[in-house]
Amino acid sequence: MSLSRSIFRHRFGPLAVVAFVVTLLSFITRLFLFYRSWPNLELNLLNTIGIFSIGFFYDLVVASFFGIPVALYCWLMKDSWYQKKWNRIPLYILFFLICLILVINVGSEIAFWEEFNVRFNFIAVDYLIYTNEVIGNIWESYNIPLIGSGFILFTILLLIWLRKRITASQLVSMRFAKRSLFLLVYLAVTAGAYFLVNNRLKNTSNNNYVNELGGNGIYEFGSAFWHNEIDYKKFYIVHDDKENMAVLRNMLQEPGTLFNSDPLGITRTINCDSPEKKWNIVLISVESLSGDYLKIFGGKDNITPFLDSLIPHGLFFKNFYASGTRTVRGLEALSLAIAPTPGQSIVRRPGNEDMFTMGSVLKEKNYDVKYIYGGNSFFDNMGYFFSHNSYQVIDKRDIPEDRIHHETVWGVADEDAFSIALDECDKSFGAGKPFFNHIMTVSNHRPYTYPDGRIDIPSASQSWMGAVKYTDYAINAFLKDAQKKPWFNNTLFVIVSDHCSSSAGKTDLPVTRYHIPCLLYAPALIKPAIEERFTSQIDLAPSVLGLMNLDYTSTFMGYDMFRLQPGKERIFISTYQDMGYVKHDTLVILSPQRKMAMYKTDFATGQSVKIPNSENLANEAIAWYQGASFLFNEKRYKKNGPVNR
Repeated sequence: MSLSRSIFRHRFGPLAVVAFVVTLLSFITRLFLFYRSWPNLELNLLNTIGIFSIGFFYDLVVASFFGIPVALYCWLMKDSWYQKKWNRIPLYILFFLICLILVINVGSEIAFWEEFNVRFNFIAVDYLIYTNEVIGNIWESYNIPLIGSGFILFTILLLIWLRKRITASQLVSMRFAKRSLFLLVYLAVTAGAYFLVNNRLKNTSNNNYVNELGGNGIYEFGSAFWHNEIDYKKFYIVHDDKENMAVLRNMLQEPGTLFNSDPLGITRTINCDSPEKKWNIVLISVESLSGDYLKIFGGKDNITPFLDSLIPHGLFFKNFYASGTRTVRGLEALSLAIAPTPGQSIVRRPGNEDMFTMGSVLKEKNYDVKYIYGGNSFFDNMGYFFSHNSYQVIDKRDIPEDRIHHETVWGVADEDAFSIALDECDKSFGAGKPFFNHIMTVSNHRPYTYPDGRIDIPSASQSWMGAVKYTDYAINAFLKDAQKKPWFNNTLFVIVSDHCSSSAGKTDLPVTRYHIPCLLYAPALIKPAIEERFTSQIDLAPSVLGLMNLDYTSTFMGYDMFRLQPGKERIFISTYQDMGYVKHDTLVILSPQRKMAMYKTDFATGQSVKIPNSENLANEAIAWYQGASFLFNEKRYKKNGPVNR
């Protein structure tokens, strides 16, 4: 007891209070998340000790950062001022702000974990940037006045409890030189924590929940903020670019393709032996539509009745996998047909103009090419990306008020976006032009509300199941209206998810959390069938163009699945830093610090068992991922990029 009193009575005793508050609230948060994750934890004594001991270490690192303003205050205040009673006021204000941030963080971390099953990551960083959508979403989803009042009240009670510890050092003297030395040592330790500690020290287990619990949300947020883009060559296993590209070109070789002479590119001519088909294309990318929602994959909630009924009448990809866990990663795969690159999606990166896209191919074929989004396309840089890559962007701002039945902060109800899409199809048809319209849905977002009277789940329930079922209803209504149009029989409808509703699992990259539906529907154009082969999201664009027998010059990294030789199938799954390559039943994971691991993976359960590395698979995985980064960074994925250098 005397030791604790002496710590608080030191001139820099308030730093101990900061450390106490940070570690206490972090421990409470970790304990709660531990309880919530219990069914997914594969615990033993070592894992349990690791969660709380490693977590405590990260908590102390965070405490050192939070303590900087307090340390500066204790250093600047000379003794005659520091010992005055008025000194308590600025000190209390400083602690109130620190404690309020920490208390809000506890609530935010719990809410984020409930939705994503991870600590704060780059998703949280993106949400901080798009404050209008995120704050609006929070306001619509939660009782903010009540929650905010609770945060403030709890912070005040916390301060009352800590007040004697905060001011225990008020009568302690310390000369300026000694204070300066103490401050320099403290800042040196904090700087060491900043430069020497990273968020990978917590990764001691094969169970992802264990690793996440060993972290600290605030630290993870900071790490994601500073490392939102990752240089592949700096952090991952690298091969010689020319040799690497030779491997990639060999894997991309398909019947009817002829590569150009550039050994550092993948540009090739696609030649078909049948006449081109000038079909219209309507691509509907559905927000967060997991494969397990559908009955064909075991869904029992009946929240996709229309899509379930449509499968026997279309070409359905039974083993189709998303490239990532964000909408922008899905849009990247669907438009660019490029393997994911570490860090942020290309949709969000600088230098993403004039890329080779599905839209650019069709625009060269004299198509009207449009991206239609029910929200504000400023979000996630979608508007900029598509408008600078051969698409005309139509978003919420182009929808008349009298055409809107329901609206949340994310955008208008899906049926309203589909209504505008019908108008755009009519315009192109009336002008005698084929069209490619890519529509992105938004209704499956918190607060999960939609127009009343559409489905049997009330909008007021704010249920994700209701939001999914409403989108299913809206797609049904859209196709019914489209059937009345003169262009319907010459139109291919593509319905595909952008990503799963959740990517969390016991392993770093659980394949089951990337399984999504993909259906091609055109009763007058294609025969119903089930495509059983494993298909990556990046394969959709070249496969659709292949169905239409289009001749074009391609830079796509995706396969035309209908021309692909058996055995070459592979899929890509990724987070912002772990790059997964799956071939047959083997998962290769490339990670920062030039790490690589291989696993036998179970596509039914998502579980993986580590196996020895295979040189051939390693070379393939590196070729795809290093190749994607190289092609983007060297501007070789541009529509009119360099051919030789």
